[in-house]
Amino acid sequence: MSLSRSEIHRMLAEHGIRPSKALGQHFVADPNTIRRIVRLAGVQRGDKVVEIGAGLGSLTTALAECGAQVVAVEIDHRLAAVLREQVAPWPVTVVEADALRLNWDELLGPQDHSRNWKLVGNLPYNVATPLVLHVLEHVPQVESLFIMVQREVAERLVAIPGDASYGAVSVKVAYWSHATLAGRVPATVFIPQPRVESELVRIGPRRADADRSFYPRFESIVRAGFAQRRKMLRRSLARAVAPEAFAFAGVSPEARAEELGLEAWSRLAAYGTGKVP
Repeated sequence: MSLSRSEIHRMLAEHGIRPSKALGQHFVADPNTIRRIVRLAGVQRGDKVVEIGAGLGSLTTALAECGAQVVAVEIDHRLAAVLREQVAPWPVTVVEADALRLNWDELLGPQDHSRNWKLVGNLPYNVATPLVLHVLEHVPQVESLFIMVQREVAERLVAIPGDASYGAVSVKVAYWSHATLAGRVPATVFIPQPRVESELVRIGPRRADADRSFYPRFESIVRAGFAQRRKMLRRSLARAVAPEAFAFAGVSPEARAEELGLEAWSRLAAYGTGKVP
């Protein structure tokens, strides 16, 4: 039961709600786009889905209609109240909370026993990047993500060495999983209409060889390298790795951060740890 443009305007007017710029609220007002998201996300009957930024529930109800078990997270108490009314016919759990402050173990189950959740959502532009990284780094229960984000953010998430958007975020995402673009979404399908286009991004499944205990070391090296991305690595990483690490990793000390792929960063971080790169 995806909401049309007129229905969204009616619901907002009835409840006296004006979309919040501070929360980056833009509601999808096109049933075809909602159906497209559900189809490309591969949501099927019996799937466990957590939706971030559920808003008025257009995507939420579409996910529930597929037979998925849905946990819908919404930070705005005004929208959460409307959302509960909207999803009343379905077994949807509505959680009013900031996704960056959630107790994910309480919400999705223990990390060791519940690793098959899908995260789907139209993510607010202002929190999309930190939220994606937080889920990848700290919420192993989520096996895959299918998200709609600002095009600029999407390009950073999927970038590879040589791309203009390639940076620390790209490397961190690649450590955990493989991210790909899944389609563009025009600004005209939203209420209110944003000034930028959006992209659908698929992330997952998680890499089987992603080592959570090694990641803090890896992340610190990547962060240091890209903090001064125009400098040669022997300078930007002078305090982060020993000079011998470059020969060990097969990386030129004169290289710059944007030239290195995931494997090279992993080898640099592995020096001196006993980990086989």
